[in-house]
Order: sequence, then C-alpha cells, then structure tokens
Amino acid sequence: MTPEEFQQQVRAIKQALQRGQFSFALENIQTLFSASLSDPQKAETHYLAAVIRRLSKQYNEAFKHIDALLRLKPDYGRGYQELAYCHEANGNHEAAATAFFKATHFNPALISSWKKLLAIYKSHNDAPAANMATQQIEHLQSIPAPVLGAYDLMYEKQFSAAEQVCRQFLTKHKHHPEAMMLLAEIGMQLKVYSDAEFLLESCVELYPDNERAAVAYQNVLSKLGKFPEAVKVARARLALNPESFAIKTSLAHALVGVGQLDEAISLYQSVLSQNADRPKVWISLGHALKAKGDTTDAVNAYEKAVEYANDYGDAYWSLANTKTYKFSDSMLSQMCEQVDGSSIKLDDKIHIWFALGKGFEDKGQADKAFAYYEQGNKLKHSTLQFDIGRTEKALEAQQQAFKTDSFNTNQGCQAPDPIFIVGLPRAGSTLLEQILASHSQVDGTMELHDILGIASSLSHQKTPYPFNVSQLDDATLEKLGARYIEQTKAYRQGAPFFIDKMPNNFIHIGLIKKVLPNAKIIDARRNPIDCCFSGFKQLFGEGQEFSYSLSDIGRYYKAYEQLMDHWHRVLPGDILTVQHEDVLDDLEGQVKRILDFCGLGFEESCLAFHQTKRVIKTPSSEQVRQPIYKTGMGQWRPFENYLGELKQALDSDSSMTGN
Repeated sequence: MTPEEFQQQVRAIKQALQRGQFSFALENIQTLFSASLSDPQKAETHYLAAVIRRLSKQYNEAFKHIDALLRLKPDYGRGYQELAYCHEANGNHEAAATAFFKATHFNPALISSWKKLLAIYKSHNDAPAANMATQQIEHLQSIPAPVLGAYDLMYEKQFSAAEQVCRQFLTKHKHHPEAMMLLAEIGMQLKVYSDAEFLLESCVELYPDNERAAVAYQNVLSKLGKFPEAVKVARARLALNPESFAIKTSLAHALVGVGQLDEAISLYQSVLSQNADRPKVWISLGHALKAKGDTTDAVNAYEKAVEYANDYGDAYWSLANTKTYKFSDSMLSQMCEQVDGSSIKLDDKIHIWFALGKGFEDKGQADKAFAYYEQGNKLKHSTLQFDIGRTEKALEAQQQAFKTDSFNTNQGCQAPDPIFIVGLPRAGSTLLEQILASHSQVDGTMELHDILGIASSLSHQKTPYPFNVSQLDDATLEKLGARYIEQTKAYRQGAPFFIDKMPNNFIHIGLIKKVLPNAKIIDARRNPIDCCFSGFKQLFGEGQEFSYSLSDIGRYYKAYEQLMDHWHRVLPGDILTVQHEDVLDDLEGQVKRILDFCGLGFEESCLAFHQTKRVIKTPSSEQVRQPIYKTGMGQWRPFENYLGELKQALDSDSSMTGN
C-alpha cells in the first residue's frame, strides 16, 4: 500500500468516526491490517482501531490495540490518553490517572488530559499538583489554536507538519514569541541548530522580559556547546532573580560546560543545602565532581539521588557509568523491582535496563546482562526516528563533495593551534586526549561543538552542505576558520596548541581542512567488535543514535571506515590513524609517533598521563585516570552468541574478531 493510499484510507476512517459510523470504520481498519504496513502506519492503525473499539464500548479489544500501539511507540502521548479513557470507562480510576499523567509527560499539549488530571488532583486534595495543572491549562489556553496544534504535532514527532503550521502562523503574526520559541524547538529536533539559535536570540532581543524565551535561549546555547555564551545569559538572568533555584542550577550547568567546576559545585551544594530532596541536582553535582576527578564524592552524590528517588533511572545509570562502581546484590534487586513497576517512567526504565546490564556483566552473568542491554537498546531505539540509510547517504555525500583537488593549503585560517581527535565513541579517543593534554604545549578541552555548528550554519541553503563548501570564497573560508579559533579560546588555558575531541568531526574533515588547513587530525581506531559492542552497552546523554541497534552500529562503523579511507586518499599524510590496541601494547612508541605527527617534542609526562589533573566529561573519565590496562580488550567474547547481527553488518573476518 502506497503512503497516499494509506492516508486516503485513514481520512475515510476519521470521517466515518465523526459521523458515528463505527462499523464502516472498523471494516476499513480491517482492510488496513490486511495490507503490508510500515511500523509507523501500523501504529496509526492500532490507534484508530483503539478509538473505534472504545467508542463501541469494546474495551477489551481496545486494550489489545493500545498494547500493540505502545509497543511500537512507547512514548506516544495520545496512545496513553486513549489508554486512560479506556481505564476510566472501565472504572479503573487509579490506572486512568497514571495513564493521563504519562500522556501529559510525553505530550504536554494534550489539554484534555490536563483537565482530567486537574479533576483527579482536586478529588485527592492535592493542592500543589492541582495548582501546577491549572497553570499548565491556563498556559495552553493562552496559546493561539494553530500554535497549540503545532505543539501537538511536534510532541507526536510530526516535525515537518508542525514546522509548516508554525511558519504559516508567523507569516500572519510576525515575531509572535510563542510561535518563535516553538519554531526554534522544532529546528532543534530537526537539527537545524543555527536557525534555532537565531530565532531564540531574536526572541530574547524583542522580548527581554520573557523568561521562557531566556530559558530556551540558554538551553539552545548549551545544546550547541556554546557554554561561554550560556554562562553570560545565566548570569544576567540571576542578576534579575538572585534567589531562583532554576537559574542557579542552569548557571551551574553552563559553568561545568566551560570547566569552571569549583563555582559550579559550590552552586549545586548551595541549592542542596536549602533543600536536599532534589535528586536531579544530586546527579548534576555528581557529574561535576566526576569531571573534576573526585570519584568517591561523585558516587556519594549519585547514591544520594537514589536515596531520595529510588525509581530515578539516571541515578543508577550514573553509578554504572563511572565504569568502576560495582552494584551490590541488594541494589540490583532494588533496580529489578523498580523497572518492573507499572508506574515507572519510560526514560527511567531505559536507564535502569542499561544499568542492570552493566551490573550483571560485572557479576559475570553475560546472558542476563545482554538481555538487559538488549531491552534498553530496543526501547531507546523505539523512541528515535533514526534511519541508518539516511546517515550512510550523508557520509557518501562527503566523499562526493571533496576530491583531491578540493584542497588548497593557502586557503582558510592558517592557525596551527587545533589538534582534532576523531573517530567513533568508545574507540579510545579520551585516552589519546589525556596523553596529549599531558604535554606542556597542549591544552585539553572537551568535545567541542564548534565544527558541528559551522557545518550546521552551512546547511539548508540553496546548494546543500557539504556541496556548497566548494563555492565558498577565500575570505569566507578564512572567516570561518578564524571564528572557530575565536570561539574556542574560552576553553583554552594558554598553551600554543589545543585538542578538540568531538568524535563525530570525522564526518567534517573536508570542511576542517578547508577552513583550518594546518590543523592536525588524529583518527582513534579500535577493534571493530570491541568498539561497536562497547557503544551498544553505552547509554549516551544525547546523539549517537546509531548505537542502539547492533545492525545500525555495524553499518555505521563500515560507513565510517569507508569515509576515513576516502579522507586518506584525498588528504595523504594529513591524518594519523592510531590503533587503540597498539597504544596498549606499546605506549611509548605510539606516544612518540603521535607527538612527532603533531610536531611536538617528547615529554615523559605523556607516559604518566594518568597523573594529569584536568576536567574530563566523557564516560571514560575514570578509565584514563588509571595507568594503561588491557581489561577492555575482548569484552565482547562472553556475549559472542548474541552478536551475529553485528558481525554480519561488519562483514566480520578474522581481523575483526581478533581470532
């Protein structure tokens, strides 16, 4: 069935529902179910079938469709709203309340669910919750209907439709603040980051007293890794409202971003001294302490979060993500109990499943560990709209856009300062960064977003990125490179060279060498199965959407290899590949090789890298504060029986498996 035919059937079913023709609607539903449908089409069909069955008072059948729907789309707000209506009709008010709450969690624009929750809160004399619901209802009712409709579409992940509605509204109501903020949020979802930043910056300038616009602008700056600017916005907000808990914590988050950990930690501790029952703040404090290297205090903070909220998934995962913490049997039992609870939130369940995977892996129970890793990845993957095919095409486009004659060393900003470390996550890039940052001539920074920002600013033009890079004149190339050098100054400590360890920059090596021809590029490599399986076990804070499927991550690795081979062909001698296993086998030899490539003299401190004190914010932060060890090699072997899909995607041979 073509998409057009499917939508024609859906329209006919909706019209029949509006006319109360339930039998006719049900016949059309059965026709759809007999066709070959995509998962999104199946989900929409199950939703419509559930509505029909509920309106026909066939609640048991409705529940079956809702169950199938939420397996396909576990974060579908309208699905939970339909579930709530069915529970309500069946007289199960407690289950209805839980479902209405989940509906508003996944789609805060569902005003009907908010009104139901308000009635429930009032019946239980829960004044704080009733006030919160009342404020949300009043806010939603104040939003123009088209904008509210666009919010609904966005929360249901229909981003293109939401953008179209929002833009149509703005053509008639230029500079409407709510529409501008919404369009910016849609832009972030579509990864049009430069447009989102411009919209919110404009909104703040037009409406300086709009606190929601200021919050959104600070959030987008942090999302883009523009933490120095985020700090400025937060300090300005705090000056106007010095007692605000929310602003203090947002300032602390931005300070962590620029590496000003002592002030950030002090702010978090100040907030917690006023009210310790703030699990999210304990987590943030733990992250700051971990980045500073205070692992014991970080663990204590994470455990405090568990103490105040034993269903808070991020607390358990944060403990697991130290990579050195070992869960007790009682803690594992507590996590199993929480994850099986009927009221647990989707995000908490995902975090706990990953934490349980790590916990049972540490216990040597590979079968049990993989079951939890698999469940966590499957559920996380179901919340994303990731298409590995689209990503493969994007990487192929880089090969098409940049050829040997694309590069001229006389173009761009001539600064030799940056050393880019690229590759896949969990490939050993943090170790290479720590080694280089131990050199007196090199500043370690973090995973900087600035190259991604430049690439984003070149997107969505008449000639799309990366093909438009060849059209940039010398002045523009020099300006872009100089902008990168200027923006990254806030993360440096005064050394002649600095490291940018954003792994995904491997995609943009062509752009980098156009705007910064003298930049050094190091490609961190690791045994493919070790690298991919390590990524599969990792729940990332954001991005890396390819990692939540063994097939996807294997295909991504192959696409990465093909693109890196291309960069080596068109930029011979400009990229140094460093194999992680070689570093483990011959640290001194590889360190000298890396330093020689970067034009740096040998320093013993690079061999004692684990003694270097600096901010490290990646999952490997604790591992690189230890001397070289090989326990990470071959960690996939106990799970080999489950990795057929990954091996197939990699076209596994003896060099990949390490046999």
